[in-house]
This record gives sequence, structure tokens and C-alpha cells, in this order.
Amino acid sequence: MALNASASISTSFSSYPQLGSNGANCGLNLRYELHRCCNWKCCTSLCVVAQRALTPVDDEKPTAPLVDSSLDDDVSHHNHSEAFHKDVNLLPKPLTAIDVSSSPRDGSKVRVAYQGLPGAYSEDAALKAYPKCETVPCDEFEAAFKAVELWLVDKAVLPIENSVGGSIHRNYDLLLRHRLHIVGEVQLQVSHCLLGLPGVRKEELKAVVSHPQALAQCENILNDLGVVKIGSPDTAAAAKTVALECVRDTGAIASLRAANIYGLDVLAERILDDDVNITRFLILARDPIIPGTDRPYKTSIVFSLEEGPGVLFKALAVFSMRNINLSKIESRPLKQRPLRVVDDSNEGSAKYFDYLFYIDFEASMADPRSQYALGHLQEFARFLRVLGCYPMDTVV
Repeated sequence: MALNASASISTSFSSYPQLGSNGANCGLNLRYELHRCCNWKCCTSLCVVAQRALTPVDDEKPTAPLVDSSLDDDVSHHNHSEAFHKDVNLLPKPLTAIDVSSSPRDGSKVRVAYQGLPGAYSEDAALKAYPKCETVPCDEFEAAFKAVELWLVDKAVLPIENSVGGSIHRNYDLLLRHRLHIVGEVQLQVSHCLLGLPGVRKEELKAVVSHPQALAQCENILNDLGVVKIGSPDTAAAAKTVALECVRDTGAIASLRAANIYGLDVLAERILDDDVNITRFLILARDPIIPGTDRPYKTSIVFSLEEGPGVLFKALAVFSMRNINLSKIESRPLKQRPLRVVDDSNEGSAKYFDYLFYIDFEASMADPRSQYALGHLQEFARFLRVLGCYPMDTVV
């Protein structure tokens, strides 16, 4: 949404969808109803029920189940496995993008959606942000966004970048497609473990299952073991697969909590190639929070620019000249118009890629510097939207 270059800019990002229908039509309907009820001497009440509008989102084809449902049937045939892993059928099932049934709530807990299965790092991040929350697994990122929009959950916690693997581009695109607000962030230290069935030694493994990023982050130990690397939708799904299939020579890379959930042994801890591996998660909600100045705040925006020499430099300079630090900048293709053709009488026609720029800057929207900076940026931007203003997570 565009922002005006004035001090009132701080309120523009907190607008909400309007309730009710068109005012003129409401007036006609009201007069019509009063005319029909003209025999009444008095009208005691008139109730108008309005429903909040939701931004329509195109459904996407659901991804394949993380673990074949037939595996659940096979559990009963592995009686010997019951001694060392828990009944995974008792764990909550992930929501899908087309699931519209709401789960009952007791009102005492915040319901937080995350992508993956119980034991995923995203669930760890949700529990760090809300220690007493009720976590709700979703089979994909899109389903987590929709769960918040459909009021199935209160919040969603989704990864946005990793110190080793970089940005999660899918979630950047979904931030623009959906109308949710960023209300917080969580920085989580990732600590991969090599897991296996009870009684198995790591030297016996011939294959290891995990998320492709986890496999890439633990290449040294995997190469030393000479195992085959098998991809999985997420680390918790890998741990569940190993627990259900009960193949002794197959291990998984996942968290310590996943080992406890699925009854696996920890064959090796802290197997990362890099000692520092931190994933940053965003907390998403239907409504924004009121920004303050009582603690460090961060603001996330997205914008696009007109083509021209030095335009991006000018856009970034609006923050530098006000001593506002930029902590993140990311560019994504403008999918509706990926190419722009510019005709020049001397040089002929030229094609340029159009991009959206995502920026995080360390200042609150309650700070006048932020308001003046965004008002200045509006002079160069064709499109500008504030994704959220939220407290910074300074504890890893």
C-alpha cells in the first residue's frame, strides 16, 4: 500500500478491511424494509451483520504427503519396533492448504501454525516465541498462511532466512501474496543430530534421510561415513520415516527433540560443518501490533522502483541520510511484469528485469525518522507496502 509523505504515514500500514457493504445500497435496502414495515408503530432495533473480507488466494496443488500413509498400516506388522519408538499415530496430523475444519480450543492457549511435522525446527521456534502455545503442524508454507487467514490458528511461525543456506524465497513471495502482518521474529540456533534405530551404531548406516539443506550442512560427516543421501520434506519427516520403516541401516538428520518424539537414538550430536547455524523465523498474524519505542524494533517493507540511473541508490539513501541501519535486503522478480522494454532512439530497444525489493531496517514506525524515510522513498517507488513493525529478537 502506498504511504503518504507526511507524519500520518505511521497509521497507513495498520488499516483493516472495511466491514459491511456499500453505503448507498444499504440506504436503499433500509428504506425498502421500513416501507414494508410501515404498519409498525415503532422499530425497536435493526441488526446488520457484516463479515470481514479476506484477500482471495489462489489454491495451489497440495504437495505429496510427507510420509506414505501406508507406512502407518505397516506399524502393526513391526511388533518388535514397539519397544523403542512411540505411537506416532497419536501425533497431530498436518493441516493441508484445503483444510477448512477448525479444531476446538479451550481459549487458554495461543494456537500457532508451522510447516512440518512435530519435532521440526519450526515447531521449536514457535515454542520459543510462545512457550505455552498449542502448535499446529501444516504440510506446506501456503497452508500455514491460510490457517491464519481462516481463523484456524492465531499465529504462524515460518522461516525466512538461514545463516548458512540463505533466504527462503518461497516465503518472501507468500508475504506479498497474502495480507498477513509480521508481528515478531525468532532467531533459533540449529543443532543437527544423527539419529538411528535403538542399538544401531553410526558405522552401520548405509543411507541417511533429511531435508536437502540439512544434508548439505552436514556433508563432512556424511562423506566420512560414505552413506547415500536421501531427501525429505523436512527433518522431522525424516525422523518419522526412519522410526516407521525400521530399516536398521538407515539414519536421519534431525533435532534432539525429534529423536525423543519418534523414539530414536542419537548417534552423533552437533554434526554441522559450520559451528554457527541460525535460522530466522517470522511471526505472522491477521492484525498488526502497535509499534513502540520502548525497545529495539524492526520494520519490514517491500517496494518496486521505476527504471533509471541511480534509482536504487536514491531509494537506499533515504535510510542512510537518517542514520537508519538496514539489516536485510532481498530482491525477487516482479512476476506480473518480469521484463520491461525501453526504446531508445540512439541505442534501440533494451530489456530490463523488474524486481521487488524487500528491506528490513532497524527502526520503529513510531520513530519520526522512519515516517520521513518512507515518505521520501515514496517519491521513487511505484509500489510500497509495510509488511510489519515488530520487536527485534536479540536472544539466540
